[in-house]
Amino acid sequence: MEANLIEKTTIVILNWNGEKFLNDFLPSLIKYSNGCRIIVADNKSSDGSIVFLQQNFPQVEFVLNDENGGFAKGYNDALKRINAEFYVLINSDVEVSENWLNPLLEAIKKDEKLAAVQPKILAFHEKTSFEHAGASGGFIDKNYYPFCRGRIFNLIEQDKSQYDGEIEVFWTSGACMLIRSSVFHQVNGFDEDFFAHMEEIDMCWRIKRLGYRLKIIPSSHVYHVGGGTLNYESPNKVYLNFRNSLFMITKNHQGVLVLKLFYRLTLDGIAALHFLSKGKFSFLLAVLKAHFSFYKLLPKMVRKRKAFSPDKKLFNQAGFYKGSILWAYYFKKIKVFSKLNMRFFSDY
Repeated sequence: MEANLIEKTTIVILNWNGEKFLNDFLPSLIKYSNGCRIIVADNKSSDGSIVFLQQNFPQVEFVLNDENGGFAKGYNDALKRINAEFYVLINSDVEVSENWLNPLLEAIKKDEKLAAVQPKILAFHEKTSFEHAGASGGFIDKNYYPFCRGRIFNLIEQDKSQYDGEIEVFWTSGACMLIRSSVFHQVNGFDEDFFAHMEEIDMCWRIKRLGYRLKIIPSSHVYHVGGGTLNYESPNKVYLNFRNSLFMITKNHQGVLVLKLFYRLTLDGIAALHFLSKGKFSFLLAVLKAHFSFYKLLPKMVRKRKAFSPDKKLFNQAGFYKGSILWAYYFKKIKVFSKLNMRFFSDY
């Protein structure tokens, strides 16, 4: 890898009370990152993370955020103070592999319209399986449900090299992505009202609306613990995902908004009834809470929608699935990405 590319790249880990993860995963990151600058952005931790860094990893820099503003504000605040041409955003609970960084840098340097790339993301505790948060590239369907090559809803596939092709995707995972700093700041980074979860999908959607490309580079792979700060089965995660998906749709849907929102709210209602039938009352309450929060912030989201309105012709729809992933999964019983109708993908 060219030395100047390494010099232009900064790896940034957002940390909140993650001393254990820093202890477990910083050694492999330092070992396999070609001497790249590494910074821990600390979100007002109370567990002694910074003292631990100073005592054990003096070669790792850190910046201190004034508050725990979640994933979105935490990264926004930190990256305003970090000068680099490329940022690598990586979770504290990610173990990297040898030569993980070079393929990402090689890909992005070849294409000025390539805004961000991600590695293949595998499960740390089951290394032959994809991991929920990104797998082998992110997609979205016509009703704006996200899914991945290797993960549809909560069904995770085994990695058998079936998704090792480099392709354009709709979104790159916040668990590990390399992004051009100029593009990150051009779209004003993550939306801080999201706090956490789906903020990277919203940002990627805005990036694609400006005509940029996003890709998965499976020749690079990392291992993600997942749920490090918020368990995948947490009611709070359900709340954030339902609320933030409505935020994302309001801001980015380019058709008649009221019809799309009504349809999506109806689907949310069906999901809430499903939780009720399964006795998952905390999840039912999380959906209701998400809707009330959405209604409260709807005027603000509409203002954001109006403030970001690039020419519709610029929108790069690669990675958009024109079918319904709900229909495919629950009615056609298609559980793996490779069985989906490829004709429904834009430019697949």
